[in-house]
Amino acid sequence: MTRERADRRFPQRVYGTGQEPDPRFSLANERTFLAWMRTSMALLAAGVAVEALDLPIAGGLRLAGALVLVLLGLLAPVQAWFGWVATERALRESRPLPAPFLGLLLAAGATVAGVLLAIGLLVR
Repeated sequence: MTRERADRRFPQRVYGTGQEPDPRFSLANERTFLAWMRTSMALLAAGVAVEALDLPIAGGLRLAGALVLVLLGLLAPVQAWFGWVATERALRESRPLPAPFLGLLLAAGATVAGVLLAIGLLVR
């Protein structure tokens, strides 16, 4: 790709560095971004559904579980964007790929939501 065309790509902090990687790797990175976005939509939908549906779960625990799911759904796009940027830069600069920086928080949050909802089912 010519330098002039690369200067028009967004974000410049990604495309303005390093060498153009193999397109297969960039496309795989984009698929990972989209997977995080799908995960975000699923978490948001689950949080809304848990609270909106008349489920046999104790009220306070149901609300807490729903809020955790919605908050995780709001964090997943943050992981998607910053993960895409960090990975694309690493590909362009021939560096090792970074770990998901919110991965542990999202996993812990999903566990907390599941525990809250499970307890809510047991104490109803």
